Amino acid sequence: MTATLVKSTSPPPHAPLPQRARRLKRRGRIVALLFVLPALLLLGALVVYPVLFSIGRSFFDASGTEFVGGENYSEMFRDPATLKAVRNTAIWVVVAPALLTGLGLILAVLVEKVRWATAFKLLLFMPMAVSFLAAGIIFRLAYDEDPDKGVLNAAAVSVHDALKGTSAYPTARARDGQGLTQGADGSYAANASVGESVALGLVGVPPKELPASAKPAREAAAAPGELSGVVYLDFTPGGGGEEGKVDPRESGLPEIEVEAVRDGRTAATTTTASDGTFRFADLEQGSYDVRLPASNFAAPYEGISWLGPVLVTPAIIGAYLWIWTGFAMVLIGAGLATLPRDALEAARMDGANEWQIFRKITVPLLAPVLTVVFVTLVINVMKVFDLVYIIAPGPVQEDATVLATQMWLVSFGGGNNQGLGSALGVLLLLLVVPAMVFNLRRFRRSQR
Repeated sequence: MTATLVKSTSPPPHAPLPQRARRLKRRGRIVALLFVLPALLLLGALVVYPVLFSIGRSFFDASGTEFVGGENYSEMFRDPATLKAVRNTAIWVVVAPALLTGLGLILAVLVEKVRWATAFKLLLFMPMAVSFLAAGIIFRLAYDEDPDKGVLNAAAVSVHDALKGTSAYPTARARDGQGLTQGADGSYAANASVGESVALGLVGVPPKELPASAKPAREAAAAPGELSGVVYLDFTPGGGGEEGKVDPRESGLPEIEVEAVRDGRTAATTTTASDGTFRFADLEQGSYDVRLPASNFAAPYEGISWLGPVLVTPAIIGAYLWIWTGFAMVLIGAGLATLPRDALEAARMDGANEWQIFRKITVPLLAPVLTVVFVTLVINVMKVFDLVYIIAPGPVQEDATVLATQMWLVSFGGGNNQGLGSALGVLLLLLVVPAMVFNLRRFRRSQR
């Protein structure tokens, strides 16, 4: 008997594998889309729609009813305020990212050599936890011109007074008709001869502001071969006394510089005692001008006008550096931690010093990280708004304005021209997009 083997031609119990795989893949895409859909809706509502609306709105007039084409874009570059905003934005883009990247690199390298590196990083990174609104208020107070409020001006005034001194009598002046003549430079002078005594009375000094060393004034006795006198406050507390005469209840003015001037040249200089008296000895016989230099009455040093038209932009950039230096340091420090230590040790064994290692090995190896930090900061500074708007006072707001603040001011801050404001927004977008694309390409390249 022979057995015949017959090949079965019945279909398999399950569907073909390619068809099933396609079905599973399609199902996976649907599930993924369902998960992504809320994010896409938010992205469309908060990003895509406003961008498209702003582009369309930029072709209409201030009211939004009349189509004006590219008029808003041409107006944008004719407006002096907008041109100043473009210039200030360019200053921000050139200065702030470069300084932050450099500071972050230096601090990241130095922190590696500090024992309490973590605590140091925490202190530098803490400003990132402060909102721009709070940081703006802090620096608005720090930059205040009044030394009693602004800490920077308080420090500047203290250093200036310690190095150059300050006038004790900024409000003092001579009483009219009492023999003292005022010079063009603010000094006062009276004529006297050797062997005479002269009384120089001043007013305008509140008794409570007199130096603690001040004593009652007394007339200096004339002596042969000497020129003497007294500088005193010609004011009797409670009334009474005689103008131009030294009264027993009137106070001498100590520590005032006095000069004996002859033919335009200073022959001698001295300083008044606690009772206001002074003496010049060893002078040649003749007549002299007894002069009180203007430095005795100079107005006190008021500090630096940090928020004036000249320094307002650098001052705001300084506040920005305070906030973002920790960010740059942490990112660069993370890149520094991944550097091959054997390359650094090999360079040290070959005799390279730390500066050569930093310049020729550390910086080249960190170039990708430095580029990412720099480009990220460029994108960030193009959008800066809070600090400029809060720190810059109203009178200098136009001197400090950048594109973001100008866009807001034109649209909502009084200009009420949302067509021009939308054009500024589109310009800002066009400036930011290239930097964003560059960053994304570098990120994808690093992922490969």
